[in-house]
Amino acid sequence: MRRIYRCLYLISFSLLIIVNAYAQSPGSKSYISFKLNKGYFPLADQGKVAPLYAEDSDFAGVMIAVKSLQADIQKVTATSPVLLTNDITGSKAVIIIGTLGKNKLIDKLVSEKKLDASSITGKWEAHITQVIDNPFPGVKQALVIAGSDKRGTIYGVYDLSAQIGVSPWYWWADVPVKQQASLYVIPGKYTDGSPAVKYRGIFINDEAPAFSGWAKEKFGGVNHLLYTKMFELILRLKGNYLWPAMWGNAFNDDDKLDPVLADKYGIVMGTSHHEPMDRAQQEWKRYGSGAWNYETNADTLRAFWKRGIENMGTRETIVTVGMRGDGDMPMTEGSNIALLEKIVADQRKIIADVTHKDASATPQMWALYKEVQDYYDKGMRVPDDVTLLLCDDNWGNIRKLPKLNEPARKGGYGIYYHFDYVGDPRNYKWLNTNPISKTWEQMHLAYEYGAKQVWVVNVGDLKPMEFPISFFLDYAWSLDKWPASRLDEYTRQWAAQQFGNKYAAEIADILTAYTKYNCRRKPEQLDQNTYSLTNYREFENVVNDYNKLRDKAQQLYKIIPQQYKDAYYQLVLHPVEACANLNELYYAAAKNKLYAVQGRSVTNLMAADVKELFKKDSAISHHYNKEMANGKWDHMMDQTHIGYTYWQEPRVNKMPAVTTIQLPAAAQMGVAIDGSELWWPQEQSQATLPGFYPGCGGHYIEVFNRGSQAFNFTATTTSPYITIEPKSGSITTQQRIWVNINWAKMPKGIKSVPITITGADNRTVTINAVINNLLPLNNIGFNENNGYVSIEAEHYTKAINSNGIKWQSIPNYGRTLSGIMPAPVTAKSQVPAGNSPYLEYVVNMIDTGWVNVKAYISPTLDFTNSKGLHYAISMDNGQPQLVNINADESTAAWGKNVSDNIKILETKLHVATSGKHVLKYWMVDPAVVLQKIVIDAGGEKPSYLGPPESGFNPGSTSAVKK
Repeated sequence: MRRIYRCLYLISFSLLIIVNAYAQSPGSKSYISFKLNKGYFPLADQGKVAPLYAEDSDFAGVMIAVKSLQADIQKVTATSPVLLTNDITGSKAVIIIGTLGKNKLIDKLVSEKKLDASSITGKWEAHITQVIDNPFPGVKQALVIAGSDKRGTIYGVYDLSAQIGVSPWYWWADVPVKQQASLYVIPGKYTDGSPAVKYRGIFINDEAPAFSGWAKEKFGGVNHLLYTKMFELILRLKGNYLWPAMWGNAFNDDDKLDPVLADKYGIVMGTSHHEPMDRAQQEWKRYGSGAWNYETNADTLRAFWKRGIENMGTRETIVTVGMRGDGDMPMTEGSNIALLEKIVADQRKIIADVTHKDASATPQMWALYKEVQDYYDKGMRVPDDVTLLLCDDNWGNIRKLPKLNEPARKGGYGIYYHFDYVGDPRNYKWLNTNPISKTWEQMHLAYEYGAKQVWVVNVGDLKPMEFPISFFLDYAWSLDKWPASRLDEYTRQWAAQQFGNKYAAEIADILTAYTKYNCRRKPEQLDQNTYSLTNYREFENVVNDYNKLRDKAQQLYKIIPQQYKDAYYQLVLHPVEACANLNELYYAAAKNKLYAVQGRSVTNLMAADVKELFKKDSAISHHYNKEMANGKWDHMMDQTHIGYTYWQEPRVNKMPAVTTIQLPAAAQMGVAIDGSELWWPQEQSQATLPGFYPGCGGHYIEVFNRGSQAFNFTATTTSPYITIEPKSGSITTQQRIWVNINWAKMPKGIKSVPITITGADNRTVTINAVINNLLPLNNIGFNENNGYVSIEAEHYTKAINSNGIKWQSIPNYGRTLSGIMPAPVTAKSQVPAGNSPYLEYVVNMIDTGWVNVKAYISPTLDFTNSKGLHYAISMDNGQPQLVNINADESTAAWGKNVSDNIKILETKLHVATSGKHVLKYWMVDPAVVLQKIVIDAGGEKPSYLGPPESGFNPGSTSAVKK
């Protein structure tokens, strides 16, 4: 029994002492301890660190990584390990690093069966890390990091770096290294297997003015001094692929060390979707002659492309084939499929002639970007070994995926995705607007449909996309590790990797919330008209939520240790401060516009607020550029983002227009009410507040001054069940009065109760409060109020799972709460009837008649390129009505859908009786994600996010399996 307790104690103790050790990727097993225990390998112990052993005959990239590890150990322990390259004589404990077949000591351990490498032999980019006792005479212990190939070894090395506390973002986001006097490796065999996606990388794009300005100031330009930092980052994140900056830059030509060092580091290079044959667009501008037109200038183009393949040599490259118009534009109107197929054939002949190998021996890629997909859909084909790079719509919605029953291609399929974009309907380049839940949903879809050869994402300037880049590459490595249900855990673990465990949960909440808020509408698309100023207090609530998040982030900044402040500011606080300020700016502008029409005395104060908030925007950017990290990231926040008038960015930020008014000296009372832009006594119609319903909140009356002098007011009612707060006061500018109902005193039925506001010169305004107490408080379901029912998708009353299909929630997805979709995404389409999969929502309706059911659906495209994706809606036992979410795919509709980040689709249903009803949402096609349902019974008012969720009386929520 004592032995059992002792074992349990040791296990618990071990868990406690490795709690601050982190793997290369969140979710990987930690194997570092800060306390010595039996059998542990002493990486650093009592001021001594174990030497590193690697061989010069190994890949250059391995030796670069080993030297990085050497520096990392010094950062953590303040002692630099010796790097041995010949023998390990005299070393009692040693770290042996190498690639199978490239390191004689590792090969010897394998041959003597002291190291079982069978799990990685012949695998792509795999490694094992293992403590081996008595590996060689005179050596007591060895920590062996063995790779199946070059990058396998490199990933093993950088995994150890992360395990001891060096974040992959230590340089690119100034994440500090926590020093430790002692480091021990827990005995065991550790591996991450092979990646799910073969090539995983980023595209530096849309890089002016931020990235280009920063690079010029800090490195003298976009050159090898900068790129080596980027290569290291990609490898530390277990990526392997890069499309380099190309607007005004030519990777292979600007700095001849660029491609040489990329290959040495172990980075697979490519060129963007419109730059064929390993030559940048800028190279054509420098060395090309004549038109970029294969019909009229084929000889010149072939010679140009041949030089690209000659320059490539034997370096790892995925060669882009095909052709678009010059400058990322479509081909000429007369271009045809036969010509494009000839272009690809001629390019492949060049590849074969230059490499003296069959063209299929060189990895190639054809990007079906924009109009190029149309060529494919019309029948254009390329050889089977060429990877087909499928693309999103530049807004994170994948346009096309392979058919599930299509034969496998030797070259496979890939995805080109966007976190940043320049183009219609609006540029989005300034800040991160990419919730990982959206990335998960679309990339999960891509993988399940067979796009797993190449994943590359446009990250703009790289900063400030740190968090989504991490997730994109981590998910590409191991999709199974991160189902939708663990996305919150990923965020927390990523936060812990950068800042430690103490504040990880709070930081994760902030990261999740700000990316959700930003994805509702890109900051570049916001203005004073985005949210409703009067309906559902929408604009006010959006701003309040963001300001609460800002306050939370600022409070954490005050208490987080000093060494973390620069990293915390750029990764967490800055985007929250900047976007909270931007939303508040437009909110102030919206109020200024309305208040000017109403003649409120506060109009000019709102104009002043707009000016101050506009200045604050510049101050926030200035702090990021000039003060944070001592100006290390100067220019990274140079991107303009206020004052767009069309898709392209303004040359400079432009403050929203404001109005100032002249006020009379004498006090004048005005009265406005919740849910209306009108004001009284100017308005002649009766002022009526939105209706009051059980389970719903109160409403406000706003009494405002239209003059310079203050006045006193009173608010009165004769009703015993209405509460008013405050009932009186003095008004210089304006006062909000809250009206609520004491439902315990309210009789059944509908009552209309007057509230009288008395103000300057004893003038009065009467407002009606209509109180509806018809529905019983104990009725299970969502209650209609003010002519609508609003329901978040995951708040179903019952979920029917059948035919191998289950309903899956995606947390923190979309604009309000979450998303819900049928799983798996490869499921067959269903006929909506009987017990086919559906969701039930119990609702309590007040009136009878026709209602408009609005489904808030994510803007998923018809990636099947068939007849669209569908769902169905029914009420009670009615016939399900089929809805095609892709019925309108016009440019105008697409632009609105991606700008709003939602499709709102309407179905008319008839409510035959008042009271309880069951709304059913039926699965028809997979990959349709529902976010929200609104039943408009005639009372819904315009808003951006839709009405807030209606009051719900809970019953039992269950998932019924069939």
